[in-house]
Amino acid sequence: MPLKIWSTVFFALTLGFVAAFLLPQSAIAGQPMILPTDPAPLVAVTAGGERSFSIEIAQDDLQRAAGLMFREWMADDHGMLFVFDQTQPVGFWMKNTPMPLDLVFVREDGSVESVGHGEPFSEALIPSRGPVRFVLELKAGIAEKAGIKEGVQLRHPAIAAASAN
Repeated sequence: MPLKIWSTVFFALTLGFVAAFLLPQSAIAGQPMILPTDPAPLVAVTAGGERSFSIEIAQDDLQRAAGLMFREWMADDHGMLFVFDQTQPVGFWMKNTPMPLDLVFVREDGSVESVGHGEPFSEALIPSRGPVRFVLELKAGIAEKAGIKEGVQLRHPAIAAASAN
C-alpha cells in the first residue's frame, strides 16, 4: 500500500480513537464545546485591507478533536484557530458539525496555504495540500467575503509564537 494511503488510514484511525476516547464530555454528550474567546484578535491582511476576527483557540488534542462539533451558529467575525504542535499535512472532517465551514489552512509563517469547504455532517476528509501549522475555521463563505485566499497573511500572537520557534 502506498505511503499516502497508509498516512490517510493512520490519520483516520487516530481521529477515530481520539473521537471515541478522548473527546471532552460536552462533545460526548452532543453539546458544543465553547472555548474562551482569545483577547487578541486574529487579523487577515488581504488585498482589500485588514479584517479582524475574534477567535477561540483549540490547542490540545481534546480541543482539536471536538472543534466546532455540534455548533449550530457562529458570528461572521468569529472563528476557531486550531494550533498544532508541529508543521504537518492535516485533514479535517465535519462529522457532528451542523454548520457549513470554511477551513483556512495556514503555514507556520501565517500565510494561507489553501481554503477548503466543509459540508455539514460529512465524513469526507478535507486535507491541506501540504504541511501546515494552523487551521482557521470560519462560517462558510466568510473566507471569500473577507478576501482570505492562498498567500494572504494571518497575524495573531499564537502564529507569531510558532514562527519564532
